[in-house]
Amino acid sequence: MVAVDVRHYQMVIAGELVDSSSGDVMQLVNPATNESIGTVPRSTEADVDRAVAAARSAFEGSWARVSPSKRARLMMKLGELVRERIDELAQLETLNSGKAISSSKIEIIAAVEDFEFYAGATTKIMGETIPAPFGMLYYTVREPIGVAGQIIPWNYPFLMAAWKVAPAIAAGNTVVLKPASLTPLTAFKLGELALEAGVPPGVVNVISGPGAQIGSYLAGHPGVGKVAFTGETATGRTIMQLASQTMKRVTLELGGKSPNIVFEDANLDDAVNGSIFAIFYNAGQSCEARSRLFVQESIYDEFCEQLVDKTKRLRVGDPFDPTTHVGAIISRAQLDSIEDYIQSGKSDGAEVLAGGIRPDDPSLQAGNFLLPTILSRVENYMRVAQEEIFGPVVVVIPFKDEAEVIALANDTMYGLAGTLWTRDVARAHRVAGGVETGVLGINTFATAMPGLPFGGYKQSGIGRERGLETLKQYTEVKSIIVNTSDRPVNPWKL
Repeated sequence: MVAVDVRHYQMVIAGELVDSSSGDVMQLVNPATNESIGTVPRSTEADVDRAVAAARSAFEGSWARVSPSKRARLMMKLGELVRERIDELAQLETLNSGKAISSSKIEIIAAVEDFEFYAGATTKIMGETIPAPFGMLYYTVREPIGVAGQIIPWNYPFLMAAWKVAPAIAAGNTVVLKPASLTPLTAFKLGELALEAGVPPGVVNVISGPGAQIGSYLAGHPGVGKVAFTGETATGRTIMQLASQTMKRVTLELGGKSPNIVFEDANLDDAVNGSIFAIFYNAGQSCEARSRLFVQESIYDEFCEQLVDKTKRLRVGDPFDPTTHVGAIISRAQLDSIEDYIQSGKSDGAEVLAGGIRPDDPSLQAGNFLLPTILSRVENYMRVAQEEIFGPVVVVIPFKDEAEVIALANDTMYGLAGTLWTRDVARAHRVAGGVETGVLGINTFATAMPGLPFGGYKQSGIGRERGLETLKQYTEVKSIIVNTSDRPVNPWKL
């Protein structure tokens, strides 16, 4: 484990590094050791008011006068600064979240790509002309909403910040970003880098505090015109209720219980390797984790044998070791919750084929580690097959044919992501058309790419992230009606 410089970190409001108005702080710990890594401000409602006021002032002042092309240059500069600091940011991300350092670096690079993508889109936000009668002109313009309140989770702290901030400021909005209480450090750094890039003070504000208090207050704040949230579905429902009080625009990227379907004609090596990555990346702490693995009966035993063998080869350990595949679980409470799910599965008749226990390495005992877990003999009605575990646990369920697996895949309240493995092109498109999900990969574990809309069906959310459609969700459409005729206006013959 790396040496830690325990220190105090500050929020970014109106271009300044600030503490809470109350002086209260929250302790942060390294999930790999549960030792302190420092403190951050525990903001108050007054701090939220201050951040919203700063964002509103910037929106109505300097930011409103920045041209789209200059916004593009500022965003490209911000992306360059992030790229220059990949190692520094990845170290901070791993320290705060417990994820493997190799994963942190991948995610920081992906965040750069998001800023670059939306930088290129700033000058492409266009209205339309609509056919009109002679003497009239109809057209639309897209205008920024104003202040966006953005609330992000702990599983991808920097990447989720980029997903939220980049499209919002590209569309001309200002933001108040609230990272998860457990993982605010790289979000603070993003706020600082935005200032260094030349983004005017108040455009990107970053506050910290408990979601139940500060996140809720931000979501219901009358000075916020749009709220964007990524997190669990239950919290998303609360966000909707709070936002409805002032009819805010809302984007919600919520939970998932995503299917991973393996047909008997699949490339077995690819399917096994891809399935392992799709569930155990980031220790399974991903909303789009393919946690329900459906395998056709004819290859079920062979597939499970290979899956178990390769899963046991995964290296669980020090997140700062570049050879580590699976790092720490975010907190002891989350680890306990995952273990409760495993016990629930066993009680319902599931069999543990791999993992299910904490590693016996003495150097890992103080941290929140769990061996990647495979459960077989699972029925789709069980809790482990229906509820989001948010940990390194996959359930393997056999199926007979296309019709059955589509029905099983859709038998959930979620519809975020999915993967299917087959060499039959026609089958791939049939099944893809039948599965109720916002994102689906065919012969790939990939689900989220810059420019590709990401979001879910059903209770997995509202709206989309990471695509051009996201820009529309940060704008209002204004219709303009122009009389170009030289005839007098006198409809009542006055």
